[in-house]
Amino acid sequence: MPLHVRQVEDDAAARGVRLRTAVGDARDQDLGDASVDAVLLLGPLYHLRRRADRVRALAEARRVVRPGGPVFAAAISRWAPRLDGIMLERLDETYPDMPELVVDVERTGQLPPLGPGSFSGFCHRPRQLRAELREAGLTVADLVSVEGPASLLADLPERLADPATRAVVLDTARALERVPELLGVGPRLLATGLRPPRGYTG
Repeated sequence: MPLHVRQVEDDAAARGVRLRTAVGDARDQDLGDASVDAVLLLGPLYHLRRRADRVRALAEARRVVRPGGPVFAAAISRWAPRLDGIMLERLDETYPDMPELVVDVERTGQLPPLGPGSFSGFCHRPRQLRAELREAGLTVADLVSVEGPASLLADLPERLADPATRAVVLDTARALERVPELLGVGPRLLATGLRPPRGYTG
């Protein structure tokens, strides 16, 4: 997205940070093989609605990262529309069709736009995200639920502002972030995949 690249450039310039940017396609990188230390996919996976496109983006990330290097891939949980959209944000009050839409999203993963200009994309099940990383040739080193149940706290900003309650929130998130049965409770997932080292045959 050219707008997002400009926003990153403007923000970096305001902070005195120098960086090189480009508009590209995660499915077809113009970088050389094994040319970067790490790859951040913080958006492409939930904007690519077809599995083949998501696996292709992950395979490209694997190609450009050095052997042994990490690929960090963010995804939206299959249950985010219900938990974040309805329970927390109460979007069903603005969009009466939301409860019916959520049932379909939980079945298919496909999240259509709620209205003109609104977000649409794909919502993963945790095991599905793992499978896509593996299909792309990455070893899954970690998978966490970023916020976990803390995302459902209506007073989260206030809790994070106080050191004592912030510690409780963060301790709880850390305690639950890798529990397989609870991964989908948070709206966002973060997977860490590793490109196998040279000579790896496993």
